Amino acid sequence: MRNIRYILATAFALLCLAAASAQSDSLSSMARWERAQQAYVDGDYARAAEEYQAIADGGEYSLKLHYNLGNAYFKLGNMGRAILHYNRAQRLAPSNEDVKHNLALAEAQTKDRITAVPEFFVRTWVRALQNSMSCTAWSILSLVAAALLLVMVLLFLLGRRLVVRKVGFYGGVVMVLLFVAATSFAVAERNDILSREEAVVMSSAISVKSSPDRSATDLFVLHEGTKLRILAEVDGWYEIVIADGKKGWIESRSVEQI
Repeated sequence: MRNIRYILATAFALLCLAAASAQSDSLSSMARWERAQQAYVDGDYARAAEEYQAIADGGEYSLKLHYNLGNAYFKLGNMGRAILHYNRAQRLAPSNEDVKHNLALAEAQTKDRITAVPEFFVRTWVRALQNSMSCTAWSILSLVAAALLLVMVLLFLLGRRLVVRKVGFYGGVVMVLLFVAATSFAVAERNDILSREEAVVMSSAISVKSSPDRSATDLFVLHEGTKLRILAEVDGWYEIVIADGKKGWIESRSVEQI
C-alpha cells in the first residue's frame, strides 16, 4: 500500500513540475514576444530578429512568427533569411497578400534573375485553387462536405417524394466531389508544409558543381536569396534544380531548407 502511495505521490509531483515548467516556458515566450515587438518598434531590428529567432528555436512555428522574422531580417538587409522566413510564412497562409507582397519585395533585391519554365495552365489553375485556402480550411470544408453527404444519403433513402430523392441523389454526387477535392487539397497543403525539398541560398555566392566534389566543374553561380529545389543528398552535398530547369550540386551548408 505504501509503495502505491509513494508512486502516486511521485507521479503527482512530476505532473506539478511539468505544469510549472510549461507555464514558465509560456511566460518566457510571451516575454520574448513583447521584447521582440518593442525592439522592432524602436528600430532595433537586430534585437527583434534575435528574440523572434529564440522563439522559433523553442519550437514555435506560426504565420505571425515567420512573417515578423522575415520583416526583421528584411530591415537588416539579410535577404536570404528574409526570403526563407517569408516562404515559411507563405506555406502556412498561401493566400496572405502581405506575405506575398513582402516576399516579392525581398526577391526583387536578389542578384539572380531566373526565368521559370512555363507551367501547364491546368496545373497553375489547380495550384491557385489549392492555395486559395489553408490546410485547416480545406480540412473543415471536407468535414462539412462529409456531413452534408450523410444528409443527402438520408434524403435519398428516406424521402417519399421523387423530388426529395432527386435532391438527395444529385446533392450526394456534388458532396462526394466536394469531399474528394477538399480532402485532396488539404493533404496537398499538409505535404507542402512538411516538405523539405525547397531551400534558399544563404551564402553570398555559391558555385554549382557538375558533381558532388569541390574539384568538379563549375556550372553556374547562385547568390543569396535564390530559391531552389533539392533532388538528392550525398555526403554533405545536394543535387538541386532551379526554376529555369538547370541542375547541379552544391554543398548543403550553403542553403537552408524551407
